[in-house]
Amino acid sequence: MTFQRTSVLAAALAAVTFAPAAFAADVAPRGTAPVQYLRPAPVSEWVITLGAEARFSPRYEGADNMRLLPFPVFRVRKGGTPEEFRSPRDGASIALLNLGPFKLGPTAKIKTQRKESDDSDLAGLGDVKWTVELGAFAEYWVTDMVRTRAEVRQGIGGHHGVVADFTADFVYPVTQQLTVSAGPRLTAATSAALDPYFSVTPGQSVASGLPVYDAGGGIKSYGVGAQAIYAWSPQWRSNVFVEYDRLTGDTANSPLVSQRGKRDQFQVGTGLTYSFNIPAWW
Repeated sequence: MTFQRTSVLAAALAAVTFAPAAFAADVAPRGTAPVQYLRPAPVSEWVITLGAEARFSPRYEGADNMRLLPFPVFRVRKGGTPEEFRSPRDGASIALLNLGPFKLGPTAKIKTQRKESDDSDLAGLGDVKWTVELGAFAEYWVTDMVRTRAEVRQGIGGHHGVVADFTADFVYPVTQQLTVSAGPRLTAATSAALDPYFSVTPGQSVASGLPVYDAGGGIKSYGVGAQAIYAWSPQWRSNVFVEYDRLTGDTANSPLVSQRGKRDQFQVGTGLTYSFNIPAWW
């Protein structure tokens, strides 16, 4: 487990380490969305973005059937800074270090609870609590249209492992209102992050009928995602997206996936957001 955790952290730290070097070689301003969805607010203001997404996703990780879930959207940025591109895979983040194309800061994600009652396939496997994943992100715009990003997060609650997401997106402004993007995804995790969702204990084996299984860490999945964003007005915008993941390694070999689910995981969604300016409190 120590080796797995070290491998995940080392890969993420490598992304953080080499990004500033690339920035030093090319200081052209990057890292903002090609389309300005909202007028640049004065520095004395904050820009608040509120909204919601509807996501049609697997009933549990590895499931072969889907369900519709709502997700809130909340973002804050300083006045005077343009709106930044965001992928549906990004955690909630704040760039404490912003050098134009290179950004670094804290990030967080919430992983919903998994209950036996969610699907008959989960009978006998017990419930997994809500998880808050806290960590850091590093982002670098290789060109004006290519963004790379790494996130490393520690789980608190349902799991206590480390998860790392690596993504890249080609971001292309089709018109002043429409922006499209697409790119590869890779997720790695330690055994402590995968165990509650993919392992089967002896007791669970008796209750569920699945064989005993101990999920190790490593590459969890790889895939691709695409998104289209449309600005209806300076304040309103909507997006549609699709994400595909291919479960691999010990995750794919879990009997919950190999006997009752499937390795190919899809997620589609759409959202609507509204942005407005408020005075700063100083």
